[in-house]
Amino acid sequence: MLVSIIIPVYNEKISIKKILLRINSNKKINKEIIIVDDYSTDGTRNILKKNEQLYSKIIFLNKNYGKGYALRKGFAIAKGDIILIQDADLEYHPKDYNKLISPIIYSNKKVVYGSRVLPGGLRVRPKTIDTFIRMMANYFLTFLSNLLNKQKLTDAHTCYKVFKSDLLKKIKLEENGFNFCPEFTAKISQLGIKIVEVPISYYGRTHKEGKKIYFMDGLRALKAIFRYNLLYKSKT
Repeated sequence: MLVSIIIPVYNEKISIKKILLRINSNKKINKEIIIVDDYSTDGTRNILKKNEQLYSKIIFLNKNYGKGYALRKGFAIAKGDIILIQDADLEYHPKDYNKLISPIIYSNKKVVYGSRVLPGGLRVRPKTIDTFIRMMANYFLTFLSNLLNKQKLTDAHTCYKVFKSDLLKKIKLEENGFNFCPEFTAKISQLGIKIVEVPISYYGRTHKEGKKIYFMDGLRALKAIFRYNLLYKSKT
């Protein structure tokens, strides 16, 4: 089965080549690597242009739209049987790909999330108040998502979301930013699909190191959880 790895990129000049080398080092899966550069201005684009051998396809957006928009552009040109979302930083390691796609290939599951909470992965997080607050926010948002979605997830807002590509024909994604996560979880749940989780490793970073999630993103996620589980559902 062909796996389409979709990588939304925004100002990741320090990590972009490293993550692409890590992805390419995984020879156990049949893959295409699709990059969507969300109008990087820090030199990331020059690095990508000089390393065309490291990816299959690339889209350069003409302004910064957000992660959800970039992902939709990547989905539109993906040819794989399986879609796997990869961030352009080094927080998530491609060594986990095989365990992420195995439930789909061997157990006919439709959606798999990589959990930063389930026992079984190596987790390295900065020891800062900001990191602690983000962890607590993730626990709360995941709890609320489960309550409304009738799922049993431990990490609803993980980057590693892996799913059969034909599901994209059954849902309409709208969010342009980080709210892609709660929107996707809600709309998949409304199809009656149970999301499977597997433990992954996680190497967190600080805002100084390039982390792009902030307090307001948590509030937007809260709003999106209610919107797509209550308002959206009532319209369908």
